Amino acid sequence: MKLRFRNNAVRTLCAIALLCATPAWKAQEPAPTLQDPSQQPPTLSITAREVLLDVVVTDSSQHPVKGLKASDFTVTEEGSAQQIRSLEEHHSMSPDDLARLKAAQTLPPNTFTNFTPVVNTNASTVILLDALDTHVEAQMYLREQLVNYLKHMEPGTPIAIFQLDTQMRLIQGFSPDPQVLLEAAKSKRDMPSLREPIRGSREEYIRAKNEILRAGLDMMGRYLAGFPGRKNLIWFTGQLPSWFSGDATVTDVEKRAGNPFKDDFSVFDDNTAGFTDALTLSRVAVYPIDARGLQTLPQYSAGVKGPPSMRAGMRFEGRQAFNDMNLDAIAEATGGKAYYNTNGLKDIIAEIVNDGSNYYSVAYATSNQNWDGQYRHIKVTLNRPGLKLQYRPGYYAIDRTKQEQRQLASLQKRMASAAKTPFGQDSSGASNGPAASGDAGAMIHQVKGGFDASMQLGAVPPTEIIFTALLAMDDKVVKLDKKTALPKDNYLLPSYKDKPFRTYSVQIRTDAHTIHVTRTSDGVRHGAIQFVTAVYDQSGVIINSLQTTASFDLSDAHYRKFLNDGLPVQQEIAVPVKGNYFLRIGIHDLGNDHVGALEIPVDEVRAGVAGHGGIASRAMADDRMAQNK
Repeated sequence: MKLRFRNNAVRTLCAIALLCATPAWKAQEPAPTLQDPSQQPPTLSITAREVLLDVVVTDSSQHPVKGLKASDFTVTEEGSAQQIRSLEEHHSMSPDDLARLKAAQTLPPNTFTNFTPVVNTNASTVILLDALDTHVEAQMYLREQLVNYLKHMEPGTPIAIFQLDTQMRLIQGFSPDPQVLLEAAKSKRDMPSLREPIRGSREEYIRAKNEILRAGLDMMGRYLAGFPGRKNLIWFTGQLPSWFSGDATVTDVEKRAGNPFKDDFSVFDDNTAGFTDALTLSRVAVYPIDARGLQTLPQYSAGVKGPPSMRAGMRFEGRQAFNDMNLDAIAEATGGKAYYNTNGLKDIIAEIVNDGSNYYSVAYATSNQNWDGQYRHIKVTLNRPGLKLQYRPGYYAIDRTKQEQRQLASLQKRMASAAKTPFGQDSSGASNGPAASGDAGAMIHQVKGGFDASMQLGAVPPTEIIFTALLAMDDKVVKLDKKTALPKDNYLLPSYKDKPFRTYSVQIRTDAHTIHVTRTSDGVRHGAIQFVTAVYDQSGVIINSLQTTASFDLSDAHYRKFLNDGLPVQQEIAVPVKGNYFLRIGIHDLGNDHVGALEIPVDEVRAGVAGHGGIASRAMADDRMAQNK
């Protein structure tokens, strides 16, 4: 299937105007000449980098320890003592705390967003049911334990539920309501997966599973990016991911698996005199749990004939030991804790939710200003004996200046690529959408990542870029006969040409604080954003798509205006009247590959409703900024 599309590009210099996908934008204008650095007044640039990490402290009974002061902590980096600048204690929220919090704002009709404010901004819990590497019997027991926990959980802690089988699936987004979570866990969305067979050699089988896992964790990381506070990832799995083997260390985990939950570089204060730049170590702590529960030697099973084999027992115990060690390595690398050889899964969930909601955020200014990209080991100790600490034990010292240069080069490359290749096609012009039904027998597929994966129907909605979309439908129904040409800028598939359709207006307003800009030596900030709206049928086939690319170069004054006003874009796209269709709206930051996406069933758009998308999106952005403070 070859897709037709509309591909428009816009560039603004030192200003942001309303961006509308209109036929007047047929080509990108030449890039304007940047300001001459020699004409700029000299400035003193001072950079102070802080490292932020979360530390969970428990006593010998596994109870959270509260009331510690900064003087109780000692932090060293590669053996050198560091000065703690601040310490903030976080704790589980009481019913009184929850009652004082402001309720989430209700969006006007026909206004949709990919960001759902969470009530408890201290910590959230993510439950991952790994059906890719867990036998069906263990999945059934796990589901029963999860339902039992949700029946008795205290409200207040936001929980999201994911399932990984042939792809990562969001079963339930963050909700503190036990009833909502319980209904999701009981529904067919969370039924045990029988796992489609992956055909091919053992090497192809392992490679396919690895691709599914890596892509799935990447999508989860993009989803979690927009939510504040610590995220405790409870990962139920029945088998070790195949990219771990032998004695895995923390740096082995980083090198072999990569880190889908990447460190964040946040500019707290940005002005002409200098800036404070904070390196926040990934706030996703992984708690891997062996979903098989208590394991016994298989040769003692009643289904095994003959006497027990000593050699078989040694092989079993060896596999278990390696599996347990690697679960420990995953947990240690991210500041979590591993659980195995236990059947009390319901109690484990409760323990993790409690421990992970009570922690300390430690900030220190690193004394080592040599940003050589090497891994730096962190050690945190307390002056009180007998306490156990969980934290991420290091980070990579990335050079911010070199990173900016790479991102600027990537921006230019992606701009050129975006202008040539529309969403839904590869560089040759062929469709890279869902496979045709005749290809159903080919079980080894290339797993997509990044923006393409985020734009697939039903994919986990990423929140790296936050936005709202205000939709309006035209009352007029258009139907053409086979001899009449399609209206200008209408690119429905030929098979839909003689079917009635409506035009839908999509007004997108982006939270500019989630857009990355690269600042060059002349003080100008550069960026480029790709906006895509795609229409899917219920089978996941793209029947229409629209693409707009906006690039900008901003002075300090106009950058502040950009942060205040956001980035508005309007698109219009044709949708067939008869049938079940979905709009998938995506925003792609071409500078750093961050993504935001949102899926809207067409039948949820109400006729004759105008809405107030701009006002709602600004309020949403204000709420999100307040949560992240």
